[in-house]
Amino acid sequence: MAQSAYYLGIDVGTGSVRAGLVKHDGTLVASHTEETITWRDPEDHRIFEQSTNNIWEGMCKSIRACLQEAKVAPSEVKGIGFDATCSLAVSDTNGEPVVVTKGEQLGQNGDRNIILWADHRAEKEAELINSTGSVVLDYVGGTMSLEMEIPKTLWLKRHMKPELFKRCQFFDLPDFLTYRATGFNRRSCCSVACKCSYVPIKGGWQPEFFQKIGLGEFVENNFEQLGREEVLTAGMPVGNGLSKKAAEEMGLLEGTPVGSGVIDAYAGWLGTVAARYKVKGKLSDEVPSVDESRHRLAAVAGTSTCHIVQSPEGVFVNGVWGPYKDVVFPGWWMNEGGQSSTGQLIDFMITTHPAYPRLKELAEKQKKNIHEVLQAELEKLRVEEKVDNLTELTKDLHFYPDLHGNRSPLADPRMRGSIVGLALDSTLGDLARKANVTLEAIALQTRHIVDQMNAKGHSIRSIYMSGGQAKNAMLMQLFANTCNMPVVLPQSSGAAVVLGAAMLGRFAAEAQKKHLEREERGQALWEIMVEMTPPGDMVEPAASPKEKKLLEAKYKIFLEAIDIQRRWRKEMEEAAR
Repeated sequence: MAQSAYYLGIDVGTGSVRAGLVKHDGTLVASHTEETITWRDPEDHRIFEQSTNNIWEGMCKSIRACLQEAKVAPSEVKGIGFDATCSLAVSDTNGEPVVVTKGEQLGQNGDRNIILWADHRAEKEAELINSTGSVVLDYVGGTMSLEMEIPKTLWLKRHMKPELFKRCQFFDLPDFLTYRATGFNRRSCCSVACKCSYVPIKGGWQPEFFQKIGLGEFVENNFEQLGREEVLTAGMPVGNGLSKKAAEEMGLLEGTPVGSGVIDAYAGWLGTVAARYKVKGKLSDEVPSVDESRHRLAAVAGTSTCHIVQSPEGVFVNGVWGPYKDVVFPGWWMNEGGQSSTGQLIDFMITTHPAYPRLKELAEKQKKNIHEVLQAELEKLRVEEKVDNLTELTKDLHFYPDLHGNRSPLADPRMRGSIVGLALDSTLGDLARKANVTLEAIALQTRHIVDQMNAKGHSIRSIYMSGGQAKNAMLMQLFANTCNMPVVLPQSSGAAVVLGAAMLGRFAAEAQKKHLEREERGQALWEIMVEMTPPGDMVEPAASPKEKKLLEAKYKIFLEAIDIQRRWRKEMEEAAR
């Protein structure tokens, strides 16, 4: 009797690591999550640090828990794929972690070796990079974000002893995981192109750029510290599969194929955009083609939100990262928009309100979650004020959401939040109204990103969601109404990203058995995506004519808020000279 085939997906998010065990057809049979540690600096809000040892320990525990839950033997696991946040992991040449915390321990061996994606310490370094006019900037939307790996690496160079910096290796986190899993230092095109200033269309690393910003030693050592070896497209087998040590730690077999990893948002793209969809419970007949992918925007929404779209040609969009060539499918290009704080913003706006204790008390008493209580409160207010919809209920409250700077489409880390329409009100009703305009602002900013992408040459017609926010029905309808396009929700909002990682494991296993020409790899991976992605539910735009007018007015005010903030900033800077 033939042995069953299973694939493991590993998803390292901002606050946890998750393992998902899936069948050949994409059915999730077991899942386990372990929380991870994030260190903050009480005197510097910009600092976010993590540990690869802590993540690895949680990952191994999660893998073993999945095998035990599903009663699956290690020999039945045929491949493993990784995704992770685009955070900077630092090790020495032996793979041992190197401390990234400012102070005496910086550059020494120790656990705190990850500068998390959300860390904003490298603002000055990003400003220097953006002053170079390098061709590298053309492929990150014209402006490099301080969240990317090279500004952070330059910060380390400026603060670390030269002899310690010289012995470091610098990884985007997904690449560190495949390195530790296999012992082979093979970087993924997704990580190096999207976050490390590697430009595939221009021959890869750009020596002049690194020399100009003060990282000339990378050029001198042939980019060994960034990974000079062959760059792999998504899912291609890394080395000889799991090393003996890693296999023992995970409870798997040595040599199990390991797919080249991707950044977590791209795993969300893999796990959603090939889905067929149901409209009012009826499944569409259409089986999507690779070409259809260019009309489908993947929005991966958790702590932050990333917006990923693929295109057959490079599309240059100011303030939107990319276009990146070959990062998932060879020959195809991808753009990545983003909001630095969305799920985090919703939590912040709710938990810092004076009525939050009252909200928690009601949720416990009614045995509901806080969002259900807020929705009921909003509906009560809507009826009391005799208005047709929630947009009308909060029509005089305007919120601009960039409390943590703007990633897209402004690429301006100095942007901040603003709110107009405040009243002397600290009741639960006021909290509900502010929660509503927070969702509204996230939806308006999503439209801003989509509009900019389409204006520059993309052809986005629908949004494919994944991540925790996909469970928020009110927000999903707001997205559809505000962007005036359907939103497709995954069968399981939490499983889409880990499923995308598992697809890489399956692709690695199959690619190892048969030689795939470069031009065949994209179609082969797409076929795996179509086979393994469960159908989603479509949320169609449903705004009344009146609500459409209100949303259009809100959008106009949203854009004006940007102009006003920038003008005021300039006026204050001039006054301070």
